Amino acid sequence: MTTPNTFSASAGSLTQFDPQALPVSAAQAIVLEWVTPLAQSERVPLRDALARVLATDVISPIDVPAHDNSAMDGYAFDGAALARHAGTLTLTVAGKAFAGHPFMGTVPAGACVRIMTGAPMPAGCDTVVPQEGVAAQAADSSDGTATITFPADALAPGANRRRQGEDLARGGVALRAGRVLRASDIGLMASLGLVDVEVKRRLRVAYFSTGDELRSPGQPLDAGCIYDSNRYTLGAMLRRLDVEPIDLGRVRDDPEALAATLRQAAESADVVLTSGGVSVGEADFTRTQLQTLGDVAFWGLAMRPGRPLAFGRIWSGGRAGVGRAALLFGLPGNPVATMVSFYQIVRPALIAMSGATPQPVPLIPARCDAPIRKRAGRTEFQRGIAERDARGQWRVTPTGSQSSGALSTMSEANCFIVLAHEAADLDAGDTVDVMLFDGLV
Repeated sequence: MTTPNTFSASAGSLTQFDPQALPVSAAQAIVLEWVTPLAQSERVPLRDALARVLATDVISPIDVPAHDNSAMDGYAFDGAALARHAGTLTLTVAGKAFAGHPFMGTVPAGACVRIMTGAPMPAGCDTVVPQEGVAAQAADSSDGTATITFPADALAPGANRRRQGEDLARGGVALRAGRVLRASDIGLMASLGLVDVEVKRRLRVAYFSTGDELRSPGQPLDAGCIYDSNRYTLGAMLRRLDVEPIDLGRVRDDPEALAATLRQAAESADVVLTSGGVSVGEADFTRTQLQTLGDVAFWGLAMRPGRPLAFGRIWSGGRAGVGRAALLFGLPGNPVATMVSFYQIVRPALIAMSGATPQPVPLIPARCDAPIRKRAGRTEFQRGIAERDARGQWRVTPTGSQSSGALSTMSEANCFIVLAHEAADLDAGDTVDVMLFDGLV
């Protein structure tokens, strides 16, 4: 595969380079081309299937509903009686039907059955008059038999009846393979009497941070050191996707230590995520190790934040084509750049590898309340606070610092302001696209 910014690991050198970094849309397309969905699956109980990816179609073993039933509380009768009566219709109440306790007798001509929502329709009945539609209800003084009266033209034959198999027919597809199972899907499968379901195995994703300056929370900070937030952020973002995360900790700025960790990750995981070490500094070794251990699809994106992002494939055997392979995303070290890169490049790939179909996150047009400086030729994802005004229209205001290291403004924001590749400076009042964090972050 040839891209505008491609390296060849087998040749050990740059084969083609364009100083114009790869557009985000092109990078997203390349990543999905490299992705191979998981083939392995497993059966899990319904209670454990939430957010898992359905491996095969779910076929309904029964009709849903299992029988004709009433859509509401009322009185069931033979709808043919409506055509035989003008004005009002009076029926004798022959009995009662409840959900789980059907009326088992015969309904005589001119009679009806008191019926509750969900109860099976008595034999010979096909119509239900709602209880609030009954104009009069009385008991015969001679034998105590109850009767009801209602306007015959108030409903049509078959009204308020749910037919057997109306929702799902036996043998029909209830859920399609590739679906990420939601709570409603779990309930649907339970309504079919299923106790377990075939799902894709969880994607295994190894991740670690690089840098001698990093310390874990709880450790003292030496001079020039910082706490490692990226590893915690990556772990949290991965848990939202219901993958199997493998935390490999912190790797020091040493090429041999990095190579050993990458080989270990490729041996145990399907995808490897690193943060830091992908720039051009003297201590940034991820680039050279990726060229040594595998193939590089691209290095560097026309994206802000997140330009120094690497993507390719590594092998556990120490060189391309040897051992077990895993996709690798070398993410930038700045905290916000790590998050933006994950959501815009990595997340769709993980969803696709899990066997599901990535769905684009909706973009909402909003009026920007402040001017934004933007250089054409790169896609920018600025942090913002979006809300509806009194007229129900969306408005957005950028948060404070847009520095890729200002993680506090990421916590303050509730959306990305998405500025297209070709866009330039914007004035206050201009319309921008907003990607809400709800359902994403």
